[in-house]
Amino acid sequence: MSTTPAPERATASRSSAPAGVAAASTGPTLGLTVLRVVLGLTFLLHGRQKVGEWTLAGTQASFAQMGVPLAEVAAPAVAVLELAGGALLVLGLGTRVVAALLALTMLGALVLVHLPAGFFAADGGFELVLLLGAGTLLLALTGAGRWSVDHVLAAKRRAAARA
Repeated sequence: MSTTPAPERATASRSSAPAGVAAASTGPTLGLTVLRVVLGLTFLLHGRQKVGEWTLAGTQASFAQMGVPLAEVAAPAVAVLELAGGALLVLGLGTRVVAALLALTMLGALVLVHLPAGFFAADGGFELVLLLGAGTLLLALTGAGRWSVDHVLAAKRRAAARA
């Protein structure tokens, strides 16, 4: 009688992934996609508001009134970044760079404008910019996920490199 344990048998995987490679869960992919699209739409609509509804001149005046340094430069830069960056996030294109820029913008809004007003957004506080900043920081660190233009372009680059 042997005292060594019987080896465990490998179970057959129903995944289409190659042997030894676990199939990626759709949960994280879906989560990143939902976060990316919701953040993108939020930024896109805020950018559209700054450009169209308030106008760039009105946004510059508002930024100056809030004490934002170089408001005449910062306001159009933020408006365009939010508008174009929001659209790019929805598509998942240039996600890490766009998300990092938006996260920095939210950090600036937090420190320069919203922090003194306390937490709640209804009081002018930092609640919304904190959430937007944390979400964009997550995307800057993780990327767009599998359901994105970034993923498609990366797959094409990998295929071209193998060819």
